[in-house]
Amino acid sequence: MSATLTKTARALGTDAAEAAAAVGQGTPPPVTAKPATAALASVADAFKGAASRAGSWLWKATGILGFLALWEFGPLHLAPPSTRVFLPPLHEVLQAWGRLFESGSIQGHLAASLSRSVLGFGIAVAAGVSLGLLIAWYGRLNSVLNPLLELFRNTAALALLPVFTLLLGIGEESKVTIVAYAAFFPVLLNTIAGVKTVDPLLIRAAKSLGLNSFRLFQKVILPSAVPTIFTGIRMAGTASILVLIAAEMVGAKAGLGYLIINAQSSFLIPDMYAGILTVSLLGLGVNFLLVALERHFSRWRTAVGA
Repeated sequence: MSATLTKTARALGTDAAEAAAAVGQGTPPPVTAKPATAALASVADAFKGAASRAGSWLWKATGILGFLALWEFGPLHLAPPSTRVFLPPLHEVLQAWGRLFESGSIQGHLAASLSRSVLGFGIAVAAGVSLGLLIAWYGRLNSVLNPLLELFRNTAALALLPVFTLLLGIGEESKVTIVAYAAFFPVLLNTIAGVKTVDPLLIRAAKSLGLNSFRLFQKVILPSAVPTIFTGIRMAGTASILVLIAAEMVGAKAGLGYLIINAQSSFLIPDMYAGILTVSLLGLGVNFLLVALERHFSRWRTAVGA
């Protein structure tokens, strides 16, 4: 028994001496292999994360999937046969959309609507942001223009469509102008609100650091107002599409609004719903784009929150 303990002690002493010598000579200690259980655990964590994200997306899409299912099976099983002509199931609408796409018709109408809406929307954003910053920065200008702006803000854009048509004709000018008019006021009002609601503590802190008026506006006021301004821009994007579709239903020869009203008058009901579906997807895409731009220009909020 004592001999065995002596041999064990000598062996341990030899191993300790070798390890000390290795450390003294700068030799790295032996690396043990990563257990297989740790690798399996990491794979399981990754799988759980992917499953959680997929479940979250599926939960968010439940409402849309339910609506599409109701659209597909409702006209076939729930609606009376007399109304089935006016409410075709989803697969017939998708087939009509495919035919329009193959013929190139849907692309031409979409390009016409996009060109008008982008031009009018761009004019509205440039004019609304510029004028809103001036009105919010100069109080006297706000006192002069506010009553006039309130008058025009409460005048519906479509109510002025006959006026624009009489003054500018039924061509592109009247449609671009009414889009710019409809998108102008959301941008203007949110720009004014964004500048006026900047935290006064930030302004006083910037002034105490010696910033002049221009640097104060550039470094503090404008970045703080960006989220509110983009809220108005997103509202303007939606308004520009809605007003344009209505304007294209009157005196137009191309565009999604013309496609919808022409299909309805020609009793091409699936084509009409295909145009409506295209308008919905267009509005969804515009909203996603504007949200991405807002996140890009508001990166400082993420950095501060982090």
